[in-house]
Amino acid sequence: MAEPVPYAVLAEFDTPGRLTEAARTLQKRGYRQLEAFTPFPVEGLPELLGYRDAKVPTAMLIGGTVGAALGFLMQVYTNLDFPLRIGGRGLIAVPAFMLITFEMLVLGAVLSGIATMLIANRLPRLNHPVFEADRFDMSASDRFFLAILADESFDRDGVGKALADLKPHAIIEVP
Repeated sequence: MAEPVPYAVLAEFDTPGRLTEAARTLQKRGYRQLEAFTPFPVEGLPELLGYRDAKVPTAMLIGGTVGAALGFLMQVYTNLDFPLRIGGRGLIAVPAFMLITFEMLVLGAVLSGIATMLIANRLPRLNHPVFEADRFDMSASDRFFLAILADESFDRDGVGKALADLKPHAIIEVP
């Protein structure tokens, strides 16, 4: 009976430099599905792993624009549907509409930003399989972990050899 493919293989390193070098080496060998777990941000690591995130700012721009337009149009509709001519101002008084328009811009941007961030991070996810790995709790204090995620072309022996060449402190399989 064939062994099941693990969810991921973790390599434990003691310095951010060794982690970055390991990620660079594995990418040169053709491994593309890598994730890093570190106790603090490591400069250059997100770019090395291919994280290029422009989704949240784009969503906030679109959400803010839509929110501002809806806030302005809501006031225009209200004033045209229930006209009150007060103090000689026109029914569509743009300066008077700016406060609500701005507030709706902020509301739209914030809600779309939060929603996009939650969706992009696949949250709320209460438990991740990698959290069950031995020694993974050390990633919050002083250890650096690099995970090679399983896909359809996952080669257990090839991954083990590639990681052994990098000389990590430990290699941990995550079911």
